[in-house]
Amino acid sequence: MRKAALHNLGCKVNSYETDAMAQLLEKAGYEIVPFSEIADVYIVNTCSVTNMADRKSRQMLHKAKKQNPDAVVVATGCYVQTAVDKVKEDLAIDIIIGNNKKKEVVPILEEYFKENEKDFVIDINNTSEYEDLEIPTVTEHTRAHMKIQDGCNNFCSYCIIPYARGRIRSRKMDSIREEMVRLAEKGFKEIVLTGINLGCYSDGEKTLIDVIEMADEIEGIERVRLGSLDPEVITPDFVERIGKCRKICPHFHLSLQSGCNNTLKAMNRHYTAEEYFEKCEMLRSVFENPAFTTDIIVGFPGESDEDFEASLDFAKKVEFSRIHVFKYSKRDGTVAAKMPNQVDERIKTKRSDILIATGEELVKKYNENKLGTYDFVLWEERKQINGREYWVGHTTDYVEVALETDEELAGKIQKVALKDIINQEIILATQ
Repeated sequence: MRKAALHNLGCKVNSYETDAMAQLLEKAGYEIVPFSEIADVYIVNTCSVTNMADRKSRQMLHKAKKQNPDAVVVATGCYVQTAVDKVKEDLAIDIIIGNNKKKEVVPILEEYFKENEKDFVIDINNTSEYEDLEIPTVTEHTRAHMKIQDGCNNFCSYCIIPYARGRIRSRKMDSIREEMVRLAEKGFKEIVLTGINLGCYSDGEKTLIDVIEMADEIEGIERVRLGSLDPEVITPDFVERIGKCRKICPHFHLSLQSGCNNTLKAMNRHYTAEEYFEKCEMLRSVFENPAFTTDIIVGFPGESDEDFEASLDFAKKVEFSRIHVFKYSKRDGTVAAKMPNQVDERIKTKRSDILIATGEELVKKYNENKLGTYDFVLWEERKQINGREYWVGHTTDYVEVALETDEELAGKIQKVALKDIINQEIILATQ
């Protein structure tokens, strides 16, 4: 029995695909071992969202070969797609698998062991069909991530992903339903729909809202959560229909990137700050106090002090429940990398610190508004907090809650009273 070790870098979609490859290997007779152990095969599912991600991807590939020089090192993922020439010349790598060929990892390995020569599979940009890669069993105990879409056509000026993942393509509705039913039968109460550009999901005339409505009818599934969305998906029809879905979590991660129209235009984002805010208000018209989380980049080329202040003020106006702050990182191969007026790193850091502090204030404000109310929590795991052991889980609007109890709560949904704030972002509950 050969041993295989896998390491994932990057997003939830990558993570889903890594789990799927691991289970394909296990089914084929491989023993899956931790990446830190000696293995016969090492697979690194790489990321390329930033230059730093590229560097980490190379480091993990070289680490694998160093751990066992006789092992077969497999590189797959987005770094493979964006740096083909570098990857082909890297002596630490034995097999290269394109993003659209991960499902074929087992036969590719079999062919390698038979022929003992490198096999380069780079074909993503010519792919028009969705690779139906799925996870027979899910490793998480409470929620299951489901990849239903791949690729992106947006070509934002800072982003390499359209080149790494190819054009948009989607999973068939029948395939999605089959996996949802199987997950429900295994006892999973929450599913999270994910994709590279989830809002672009399309199967014929069916769109993302049709997937949500289908999930709403699956017996056993009690929560449907959405991954990151671009604001364009929020239309009057979408809002009217999603407002009628009983199981949808009122937690929307709407990608913003900047609250300044000058910066949004330079980023090639296809909306204004005013349009983004209108989308939030549309959702608020059908959900009571929904949670809006987002990503914001600071220090984009040409961002002035006034532009940053506009973005900061906009974040306060929306009243996000959480902000993920990123300092702009120049990504080779993108339009933004060649833009003039690159912002000094010290200014980026200062702006990042200010926005992070604002985000912390908004988290506190959102959580404090929940105190004194009752909410339903899906319990996930035991965790040590301030030297005490709690069960922790999340509400539908993705607020983390802790409960001190000896009961076994994994996978249960329970109504609790929200009493106090501990560790700034976690709410203490009582039964």
